[in-house]
Amino acid sequence: MADAKRSPKKGRKPPPGDKRQFLTSLDPEVIRQIKQAAIGLDKTASEIMEEAARQWLERHHARKK
Repeated sequence: MADAKRSPKKGRKPPPGDKRQFLTSLDPEVIRQIKQAAIGLDKTASEIMEEAARQWLERHHARKK
């Protein structure tokens, strides 16, 4: 038999750098608004969501102190 080589993964490329995917479910209208805001700010939806998550974490940690 020939060497069993795995074929390259198909689908989306992994995010650049040390980023990892995080799957979540959101209301379709919220998704649409996030995408529109991202376009208006010349950012990606992922950048908008990461910024929002960081701000939430800062507020959350501030309340615990």
